[in-house]
Amino acid sequence: MTQTEMNDGLKLYHREFTSRLLVGTALYPSPAIMAQAISASGSEMITLSLRRQDPANNQGQTIWQHIKQSNCTLLPNTAGCHSAQEAITLAQMSREIFNTDFIKLEVIGDDYNLQPDPFETVKAAEILIKDGFKVLPYCTDDLVLCQRLLDAGCQVLMPWGSPIGTGKGLMNPYNLQAIRDRFPTTCLIIDAGIGKPSQAMAAMEMGYDGILLNTAIAKAHNPVQMAQAFAQAVSGGRQAYLAGLMESRQTATPSTPTLGTPFWQQL
Repeated sequence: MTQTEMNDGLKLYHREFTSRLLVGTALYPSPAIMAQAISASGSEMITLSLRRQDPANNQGQTIWQHIKQSNCTLLPNTAGCHSAQEAITLAQMSREIFNTDFIKLEVIGDDYNLQPDPFETVKAAEILIKDGFKVLPYCTDDLVLCQRLLDAGCQVLMPWGSPIGTGKGLMNPYNLQAIRDRFPTTCLIIDAGIGKPSQAMAAMEMGYDGILLNTAIAKAHNPVQMAQAFAQAVSGGRQAYLAGLMESRQTATPSTPTLGTPFWQQL
């Protein structure tokens, strides 16, 4: 592995980032802890939701000040939307307010497990791409859905590891590996369901390009320390993937070959 490979960055449309970890800004105990966790994660892109901001929350302005001081690229999301039109309207509002063409597209089809609606997601993606947005769509681990989103013009895909907030990790490794193998040059980011650094590392070892998470850091007993753990896991998983993982075998193989080694016999 060359030094260039070791230091390769994450490319999202026209932008390149050093960090492959994207983090959210919700659920933290306080705005100050949120800011410290973002810094500890090394993330250069953070998500935030316009729809889920609470005007009655006195911490709102403080949170926004910390977000601006982080100097991270903003990734507004359309969390809470249930139709393509809702998501499109919210994306346009977010572009005006946050001054960015990046949008994390979420169109929820089921409120029980927060599974995205594949039909409305593709519909919204097509319209937003034509409107100049750089769309990062949250989707399930469905190979055909991923193909449709690429056909719509998306250059990044964000399949879930498991439902949002469950922490179950990579629920369907076969499906996720199939997506990685089928679209080898597409930027793929695992979004949702990651609860442990080891799960993030497993996704990176699989060849995924990045991890997006929120709850696992924000709800930890020590969010700052957990952010550091995830940063190390993502980096370690990427390095392991580039180095080339050992293939599993059904039979044992000695690490020290016996052929050609000296045989000592006591006289």
